[in-house]
Amino acid sequence: MSELQEKTEQKDALQEKRNLDLILDIPLHLTVELGRTKMLVKDLLQLNQGSVVELGKLAGELLDVFVNSKLVARGEAVVVNEKFGVRLVDIISPVERVEKIV
Repeated sequence: MSELQEKTEQKDALQEKRNLDLILDIPLHLTVELGRTKMLVKDLLQLNQGSVVELGKLAGELLDVFVNSKLVARGEAVVVNEKFGVRLVDIISPVERVEKIV
């Protein structure tokens, strides 16, 4: 490989790193969804402290992980240092994401 080719490749690699650095600090909104339900307004108004709202997912079912409202993964709930977390079990492939849109 010639010296010119090496310098060109190094320059390209540096430019790619700069491009990647530009997006690394973009904030994203990550949401983990435990479940969903539909409710009438009258039922919502009857809720009070201690009320239990039944969700559509079964206990032990994987949680959905969204980034900027797009499903990207599924995982299971865990507790880490007395805080809830999610262990990713399944990453949604780009093909699956496209299929959900169509």
